[in-house]
Amino acid sequence: MAIVEVKVPQLSESVAEATLLQWKKKVGETVAADEILIEIETDKVVLEVPAPAAGVLAELVVGDGGTVVSDQLIARIDTEGKVAAAPSAEAAAPAPAPTAAAVLAQAKNMGAVAMPAAAKLMADNNLPPGSVTGTGKDGRVTKGDVLAAVASGAAKPAAAPVSIPTGAPTKVLPQVSAPVVAPDLANRPEQRVPMSRLRARVAERLLQSQATNAILTTFNEVNMAPVMEMRKRFQEKFEKEHGVKLGFMSFFVKAAVHALKKFPILNASVDGNDIVYHGYFDIGIAVGSPRGLVVPILRNADQMSFADIEKKIAEFGQKAKDGKLGIEEMTGGTFSISNGGVFGSMLSTPIINPPQSAILGVHATKERPVVENGQIVIRPINYLAMSYDHRIIDGREAVLGLVAMKEALEDPARLLFNI
Repeated sequence: MAIVEVKVPQLSESVAEATLLQWKKKVGETVAADEILIEIETDKVVLEVPAPAAGVLAELVVGDGGTVVSDQLIARIDTEGKVAAAPSAEAAAPAPAPTAAAVLAQAKNMGAVAMPAAAKLMADNNLPPGSVTGTGKDGRVTKGDVLAAVASGAAKPAAAPVSIPTGAPTKVLPQVSAPVVAPDLANRPEQRVPMSRLRARVAERLLQSQATNAILTTFNEVNMAPVMEMRKRFQEKFEKEHGVKLGFMSFFVKAAVHALKKFPILNASVDGNDIVYHGYFDIGIAVGSPRGLVVPILRNADQMSFADIEKKIAEFGQKAKDGKLGIEEMTGGTFSISNGGVFGSMLSTPIINPPQSAILGVHATKERPVVENGQIVIRPINYLAMSYDHRIIDGREAVLGLVAMKEALEDPARLLFNI
């Protein structure tokens, strides 16, 4: 039997560990070379692990939800296409006690364990292992099984909660001593789901940003009529020529770069006691995805055409939806743009994306009454909000920078003449 090992791909230096999501093959099933076996979630991206060779999946060393590190063995493939039905003579010989990892893998293959969410729910209700009958795949215990057992009283809490001593590994699920049994749970269900690594990382970075930056936000309103008229005038020709629709985001990117050139401090970052001025313009575009907020980067946005920007943003959106964004596509960035307007947001105060020092928040464009030349008229107005790190950016530069963006949007010809 020729065995090929399946290992975790090399993770980036900033990623210490990752989580296995769900195996796409069972032990004993055939696999093709380069067929995706499982996805691995880091705090930045989701990586796919292909089969290094064709054959039969002989063993799963780490099951669904397991924590892994770079180059760790997670499965074995028999390239001869046969899996022994009975233990070999070598396996039958006396051997040292199996490791905890081997026992866990064996238990999972037998369906003798609870799914991660179910295990967490059992811990919250102080239910010992084996107290809930599993109805899931291969006899695994699901969240529904635990909820039903708690509601019916079929599962009994452990006699005494197990306390976690100081210094114990953080991966041990805590046992909650207080009862969490609701008599009407069936009519008022709750679901406890662990944060994904990406969501936990986003939360960490947002807290870090608020804790380390002196965040202040300045606002301005923009009459979007000139941009809307230009877009309407050239939309059809633009799409025919470039194969992509002309959206509003390319205008916001161009206006932002225009302002950053005038006020380089908005494009800078803090490194210790130093201010780093960047001579390039890498604009992060905040994109929502099923797994959380991601910010892919438009590299050298100042050198990109409107068509280049629109194509790249469309590509980012599709990759985010499919979970295909690479680490290199989300690394770096000197300034960010967050467009809450696509969801209907009227006004917000965006949080800076470290180590950047400023971020532009774009919102929904709505018709509003404004005063022009002493007359009340109706105009499509968008409220812009720019949050900035007051440690290095003074109010003057922040306000004038946002005004420069406003002027570029209200008179797009300024972008052509750089004025």
